[in-house]
Amino acid sequence: MPLSDALAHHVAFADLPTADLVVDAVYAGGTNGHTGDDPMSKLIKGIGNQGGFRYAGSPAQGKVKLAVLYTSGGEVDWPDHLDVETGTFTYYGDNRKPGQSLHETPRSGNILLRDVFAASHGKSDERAKVPPFLLFEKAATSGRSVVFRGLLAPGGPTMTSDDELAAIWRATAGRRFQNYRAHFTVLDVDRISRTWIQHLLEGGDPLGAACPEAWRVWAKSRVYRPLLAPATTAIRSKTEQLPDDATGRAILEEIRGYFRGREHDFEACAVAIWRLIAPSTGVVDVTRPSRDGGRDAVGTYVLGPTASRIAIDFALEAKCYGVDSSVGVREISRLISRLRHRNFGVLVTTSFVNKQVQEEVHEDGHPIALVCGRDIVDALRQHGRTTVASVRQWLRQAFPQQ
Repeated sequence: MPLSDALAHHVAFADLPTADLVVDAVYAGGTNGHTGDDPMSKLIKGIGNQGGFRYAGSPAQGKVKLAVLYTSGGEVDWPDHLDVETGTFTYYGDNRKPGQSLHETPRSGNILLRDVFAASHGKSDERAKVPPFLLFEKAATSGRSVVFRGLLAPGGPTMTSDDELAAIWRATAGRRFQNYRAHFTVLDVDRISRTWIQHLLEGGDPLGAACPEAWRVWAKSRVYRPLLAPATTAIRSKTEQLPDDATGRAILEEIRGYFRGREHDFEACAVAIWRLIAPSTGVVDVTRPSRDGGRDAVGTYVLGPTASRIAIDFALEAKCYGVDSSVGVREISRLISRLRHRNFGVLVTTSFVNKQVQEEVHEDGHPIALVCGRDIVDALRQHGRTTVASVRQWLRQAFPQQ
């Protein structure tokens, strides 16, 4: 969803051609009601005024000087996502309809992704030719205003090459096609100077004097210095814990409806959702129903290299609740009582966790991950389950009714 910009620094439309790019500043669009109102083409001359991929240069010739990625943050089928705490950005390529191959797109965005991710794993002279990527997101205000979200480097410090760039399958009306899912790292750069932008557009050395140090370090050694922004609060309101769009709410209701009357069976679904969020989860065993109507699971989370792995035990509790029924003190106390030394807990609910529970978990330092309705929908979307129909199909195939 678009970033709230109520407290952000704003740059007027008339000042765009000379402005620096400051992380999370808002850059105003025009007011004439046509594509000329686009602010990004004024900020960076020659990149065009439409589309998610914009660049100066030619991807086909391998001569892109500077690239811009734009996301509206609102395409549920292609859920671009910025994790501000880790500095990881997930972006989907531009082959979004059946009928053409992975790299045959009008803007050649997927060609650009293919080539820059390949170069990022090359020698330093190859990385030096990777164009800097600038990330913009639609502002929360009306019109064409955008927010600058940071300087992106392809890949990340903890990802394999397969994780960084993957060709994934999608289907529309029964027709299949491929698109890229790419992961970038937002580098620890708070300001991009107008001098560096102009230098890049003129074809100068991207590692010249105006180059941000974090980009220079990445280009020379592939060392990532991510922009990390830990959350200042761990307490989420009910609104923040539930989907804010109609499709998201419908997905959550589909899950509730599927397990209605047999809520105990939601346990296996909760485990599957937790695996989407924490893919290093190992073996998980679902236990029998308990006296208070709950149903539990115990499992392991695996860490370390293949030859020397360790497993940390965890306990999971699932609550298939309606949108107006919160997880309260009784449920969390039960989970806390099951935790042993060096274990952690996971609570998965289709609703939300009340404020008192969150405060207790946070203030007392209980090692418990709280997964609410919005987290469930986000996890499904990030793994391709973006519609009610696709979630229904997943439920029926993965958790058939007995």
